[in-house]
Amino acid sequence: MEMNIIMAFTIILISLAIGDIVSTKTKAFVPSVFVTAVLFIIGFWTFFPQTIVDISSLGMPGALLAMYLLITHMGTMMSVKELVRQWKTITIGVAGIIGVVLGVMTIGRLFFGWDAAVIATPPLTGGIVASIMMSEAAAAKGLDDLSVLAILVYVAQGFIGYPITALCLKKEGTALIRKYRSGEMVWEPKVETVEVPEQKSKFRIIPPVPEKYNTTYVILMRLGLVAWAAVAFATATNEIISKFVICLLFGVIAAELGIVDRKPLNLSGSFGWLMTSLMAFVFAGLARATPEMVAKMAVPLFGIIIIGVIGMGIISIIVGRVLGVSKEMAFAIALTGLYGFPPNYILTDEATKALANTKEERDFLMDQMLPRMLVGGFTTVTVASVIIAGIFIKFI
Repeated sequence: MEMNIIMAFTIILISLAIGDIVSTKTKAFVPSVFVTAVLFIIGFWTFFPQTIVDISSLGMPGALLAMYLLITHMGTMMSVKELVRQWKTITIGVAGIIGVVLGVMTIGRLFFGWDAAVIATPPLTGGIVASIMMSEAAAAKGLDDLSVLAILVYVAQGFIGYPITALCLKKEGTALIRKYRSGEMVWEPKVETVEVPEQKSKFRIIPPVPEKYNTTYVILMRLGLVAWAAVAFATATNEIISKFVICLLFGVIAAELGIVDRKPLNLSGSFGWLMTSLMAFVFAGLARATPEMVAKMAVPLFGIIIIGVIGMGIISIIVGRVLGVSKEMAFAIALTGLYGFPPNYILTDEATKALANTKEERDFLMDQMLPRMLVGGFTTVTVASVIIAGIFIKFI
């Protein structure tokens, strides 16, 4: 039976939904992307047509539009004030990413070659956009095996990162709660949000659009203008800096100036749809993953991830010690680069629930650990992975 657009769309969403359900059921121990990737691979090896994502209308060029808008949206989430306050966390997160790069581009390169190291490094920093950028660049060069590797690294890294993060957070939480109970640490509840705040920027020059006029169309129009300007700027400069990095930077600037709202895709109700399109496009890359190719990529896949995580751990722990942050917390912050939000929140929440006896103790632990985990993930996955991909894509 020939697959039509609604059938293809529904099958893709079933695969994505099953991934979410399994992840929720296992409290994020089994990553949703891992489950969905397995389903897609099995599907492509059985009854999925190779073009199922294109048939569903979730492929190109819509996925490219989604990338432009989502990256610009991510830039608007950056609060300069919050990032300055969490400078130690940002430093440790960046140090962890540097550890990944050093590990993979030295030891990983020796074992698996230059192309594999270059293509796998940006996805290992956690970003879905970085994964797509490197996968597409590898495919354009005819490196189909390594194109699939870029997707597989993104899919598999969280599966290694989650249990290590959970262990680090439980050790850190145990030490914190012991100090709190003994009176060594004194804490008073704070009335503040741990997510990127919505406070007014001191750089704002454009007043907010009145709510009655700030419709879905107006919100998306403003975001589209910023993304359009970013792509035009990158093109005019011969893309010395990747257009995706420029989108991110333009998003930051535009939000600070008031040109676009913070989290515009959330405000317009468009985030979920664009993310669905982007995720479907990511898994479309697995159509190239034959059984022989997956078997061939297994060793470099897990070898590169393990080497990268070891490099991340060594550098982040050293920098954390210099900054007065425990090795467990420093490593946990760095590990957020493997998965970002929401797993960083879920893992922290689970650790505090397991260790706290009262609501006050749980609030104390969340206050001590969650801001660092959120900012760490935001810095590494949202910013660093796109920047690294923009640089590394020129090395293929």
